[in-house]
Amino acid sequence: MSHYSRISTNGTRFLNRWYAYRARRQPSATGFVSQPEPRTIGSFARGRQLVAGNLLFAGYLLESQTTGLWEVDAPDQAFDAERHGFAWLDDLAAVGDLNARKKAQTWVWGWIEAHGMGGGIGWSPDLTGRRVIRWINHALFLLAGRDKAASDAFYTSLSRQAWFLSRRWQGATPGLPRFEALTGLVYAGLALEGREELAEPAIKALSDECTLQIDDQGGLPTRNPEELLEVFTLLTWAAAALSESGRRVSAPHLAAIDRIAPTLRSLRHTDGGLARFHGGGRGMEGRLDHALAAGPTSKKLPDGLAMGYARLYARRTSVIIDASLPPKGVASYNAHASTLAFELTSGRRPLIVNCGSGETFGLEWRRAGRATPSHSTLCLAGHSMARLAQPQKISSREALIDGPARVPIEVEEQSTETKVELAHDGYERDFGLTHARTLELSDDGRSLTGDDMLLALDATGQQRFDQAKRSAGATGIGYDLRFHLHPDVDARLDMGGAAVSLALKSGEIWVFRQDGRGNLRLEPSFYLEKGRLKPRASQQIILSGYAIEYATRIRWVLSKAQDTAVAVRDLNRDEPDSFD
Repeated sequence: MSHYSRISTNGTRFLNRWYAYRARRQPSATGFVSQPEPRTIGSFARGRQLVAGNLLFAGYLLESQTTGLWEVDAPDQAFDAERHGFAWLDDLAAVGDLNARKKAQTWVWGWIEAHGMGGGIGWSPDLTGRRVIRWINHALFLLAGRDKAASDAFYTSLSRQAWFLSRRWQGATPGLPRFEALTGLVYAGLALEGREELAEPAIKALSDECTLQIDDQGGLPTRNPEELLEVFTLLTWAAAALSESGRRVSAPHLAAIDRIAPTLRSLRHTDGGLARFHGGGRGMEGRLDHALAAGPTSKKLPDGLAMGYARLYARRTSVIIDASLPPKGVASYNAHASTLAFELTSGRRPLIVNCGSGETFGLEWRRAGRATPSHSTLCLAGHSMARLAQPQKISSREALIDGPARVPIEVEEQSTETKVELAHDGYERDFGLTHARTLELSDDGRSLTGDDMLLALDATGQQRFDQAKRSAGATGIGYDLRFHLHPDVDARLDMGGAAVSLALKSGEIWVFRQDGRGNLRLEPSFYLEKGRLKPRASQQIILSGYAIEYATRIRWVLSKAQDTAVAVRDLNRDEPDSFD
């Protein structure tokens, strides 16, 4: 998860440099109190690519003949931050052979030589916490076969970084970066012989952060599902480390884990991936289920919304809907204009998706991914329901502003279906219109019925709508109802253009139909997927028309074809991680 488009302020950078300089004077740890067990999970495919000298960080691929890491000039700050965070160490450990170990050792001791004395982007609390966790997790892998001088250098560097964290964790961005910093500090305090004094303050700070950052719904202010998974994973790791060392896990720490687990279950699609909203991806294959298995044993789901999302589920079909206001302020720097957008997954196959975060593909793709047209919802006159503020001069971060102010919602469970009714007023200010959406999932999971309405609800709204309509011309205000398809979906217009047939790799056939009032077409789209060099080409269903009256209604249905089996043996394996 990249947070390093978020450049620190000048004051923060000065403090980081100052404490990194002072860390040089810190005494070395003498070893580990206990043998640490690796908890992080890497990608075997990415690990093999790293061993081969293919460096893919933050969307850039560099091929180094000498497979050096610190000698390579970083193309941008995000690339530099990703290599300094050492999450790639998980991937090399996943390969685990002699070549992978040699590569990991070369790069770790290369960092100590090039950067271990302080300075540069690597000495920020966000990245230092992530790096310390990996060094401790994979210490046995790294120290195998190393002589005493190399081992001493490793322990000395870890000790310095731990001390730096103890002084600078509060400088980490609230949310995931701060949880990473504190978890790294807890790890170091528990594991490093001679650094035991760091543990208690870190444990207390982590407990306080659980109370401050994890709300009653078990969510984060950013409403980013993948970020929530990362925080949950860190908290379960820290709890396990505390228990193994004979220390008590605080009540707020345990309560946060208990609140987050059911929320993550609600944000889990039937394929085991997370819903992709507000800058988050689906997560590494198997990561969510592994994290939930290590958490509380209760399988309960939350009552009502989960971090602002509504979930419809029946048999093999899951539908997850953004049913709340977008994040605000600092929490909105990665937020998307996606209220009322939904995703649908059938079995192991995503069908309707959001385009996702383009953060690893550069600024323009990042902005495009945040806009309403990149989500499976209604877009009015080509406008987003919220806009990006002017970037901050120092950090270049762009907050999401002028979004919806109200999102009423009602969920109704009936004997044959589950229905959710919701609306937002994000278009009311400019067009006088409220977007209302009703989604009904049949109890067999074979049919999702949608009813979208554009409504001028009062005299003020009607006046604004009339003014907007006059500006737009006689045809009225154009709308596009978008349904972005996963790249693996094979779509074609059918029934003379009255329907769209959607074939999944599992063999299932879904059909999209509408009530005949809109113009139905297929157009190109894109799928922004982390770990790839460029966006993947995909398609989108667009149902378009014009709002002419004070009430415009668009009805549609997405259903399995009659000859599609109730269950299929979906044995096709997905392709491994690719640099294509």
